[in-house]
Amino acid sequence: MRRGVCRPDPKVEPRLALRAWLVGIGWRHASHYVTSAYVRRMVLHAQPLGLLHEPVGPSLDAQIETRETLEALPDLKPWRSEALPAVDQPPSLVQYAKARGMSAGTAASRLRIAREALALRLRRWRR
Repeated sequence: MRRGVCRPDPKVEPRLALRAWLVGIGWRHASHYVTSAYVRRMVLHAQPLGLLHEPVGPSLDAQIETRETLEALPDLKPWRSEALPAVDQPPSLVQYAKARGMSAGTAASRLRIAREALALRLRRWRR
């Protein structure tokens, strides 16, 4: 007010003019806070104090997705359902291919086809 930023209308009561000026300042600060990057990336949680303790075991969503995936595996062709777990085994894809008498390109192609078939199967289940 001393710098002359607040120039209220002389017809308005000074107390109401000051209140309106302060509301404007508060509104601008609040709108700046709401649009800040910190708030846009904030994750809201129903029980924030529950985040203090680390959960034990996998989340419920991960368990449900895993169960759906395991239930969809028997519906695939045998060579497709055999190719998918090969990714998690310690030997590389080249060693997996050599053990089955195929080229590495064929093994990679079969793995890609098996992944697409599993994704399609899961998508149909979730609809």
